[in-house]
Amino acid sequence: MHKDALHGKWEHRDIHNIYGLYVQMATAEGQIQRSGGVERPFVLTRAFFAGSQRYGAVWTGDNAAEWDHLKISIPMCLSLGLVGVSFCGADVGGFFKNPSTELLVRWYQTGAYQPFFRAHAHLDTTRREPWLFGPENTALIREVIRQRYALLPYWYQLFYQAHKTGMPVMRPLWVDYPKDTATFTIDDEFLIGSDLLVHPVTEEGSRGVTAYLPGAEEVWYDVHTFQKHNGAQNLYIPVTLSSIPVFQRGGSIIPRKDRVRRSSTCMENDPYTLYVALSPKKFAEGELYIDDGHSFNYDTKKEFIHRSLTFANNALTSSNLCPDCNFLTSSWIEKVLILGASKPSKVLLKMDGKETPVDFEFDTSMSVLTLRKPGMNAGADWTLKCLMKESFVNIPVGPSYTTALISLRFIPFLRVTLKALKM
Repeated sequence: MHKDALHGKWEHRDIHNIYGLYVQMATAEGQIQRSGGVERPFVLTRAFFAGSQRYGAVWTGDNAAEWDHLKISIPMCLSLGLVGVSFCGADVGGFFKNPSTELLVRWYQTGAYQPFFRAHAHLDTTRREPWLFGPENTALIREVIRQRYALLPYWYQLFYQAHKTGMPVMRPLWVDYPKDTATFTIDDEFLIGSDLLVHPVTEEGSRGVTAYLPGAEEVWYDVHTFQKHNGAQNLYIPVTLSSIPVFQRGGSIIPRKDRVRRSSTCMENDPYTLYVALSPKKFAEGELYIDDGHSFNYDTKKEFIHRSLTFANNALTSSNLCPDCNFLTSSWIEKVLILGASKPSKVLLKMDGKETPVDFEFDTSMSVLTLRKPGMNAGADWTLKCLMKESFVNIPVGPSYTTALISLRFIPFLRVTLKALKM
């Protein structure tokens, strides 16, 4: 617009993007009115302004099926998150032009770990449904979409935190590691919340990537293999077309729903699996947030579940963070995986004043303890106690070499609509 296009004393360029804000605002408010004030709206916008995050999601606009556009989607979403627009993403595969098979697969792998995730293209581009690129590539795309689905409880919890605090869902490493100068210029990897680190493969023909794992006193677990790596290092990772490097921070607990479903609606009452990644001090913590996913009752009636999950002193405990909240869920805890654990002699579930044994398996090679079907409701108070073996050692004491017995204890976890793939 010409600079002499004025709105009173204001040049048009000063208020141009406010139009995008008001269109999204009006649409969101209209959807709420149409539902009688009951349903939350979903309005996706390309034009936005400061405050647009109050009214819906944002996508980064008309990109192209080029490797550089895949790469730039990461710093674009990181920048949006830093200014409050957490619900953002880029068109998977590129809006203009036609992606190669490799580019399309890599873009699905990247987009599945960004807050807003959709494939979208111009009418004149060639068809690019995942099942048009051969069964092997269809399987790769299906796998990363399933990873996305499994993490929906974690995404939803992070959006609740963003709603309460403004902290970005997808964030640069320096947000959580502000004293680590090595993180300041990194924009090819990112954190989801504080607990997942993602380094997408965005180079054509790449056979390896180097990921920086922050935190001098921390450890990171590969979410696919459970391999443990020390923090404050550059880690070279060989990759194939199936690789999407993702790491869980030691000291965190991430809830997932691992059952394969055709939609998030089908997952609503599915059980949870808790991934407990222990820190070097054998500690971990996380949260679980649940509401009905579509109404305003979480706000007007405090109908939601918000729980603290803590692993300390060989025990995993779930406690209520909102005692005056009222919400019931049919979901239960189906499995608990404790990474970096030691083998217990017995695991007991303490709940409602009773103690019951829990079946478990221990992978010695990877130090992973798996608790199967403990069965407690996701909204209940409970504790899983790992009882450790005792070992007695004879040691000499003083000049007379008196024998003493020392007991050693070995201390060991949106409402989103995505279309399921068809075969």
